[in-house]
Amino acid sequence: MAHSGKTKKALSKRIKITGTGKIMKRPPKQNHFNARADGNQSREKHGDMETPREMNDKVKALIFN
Repeated sequence: MAHSGKTKKALSKRIKITGTGKIMKRPPKQNHFNARADGNQSREKHGDMETPREMNDKVKALIFN
């Protein structure tokens, strides 16, 4: 049986794959400088967002190699 490679753990800790196969990630600009953001901007940063389509192939190649 051939070895299929290793999963990139750094990436797998930062994304989540849903049951339907969508790849979710944290929104950008969420780490610091949040004190100056108003309430609406802060609430928009909560939760996950879907990755752009251009990124999906790269992510799947790193996770499912």
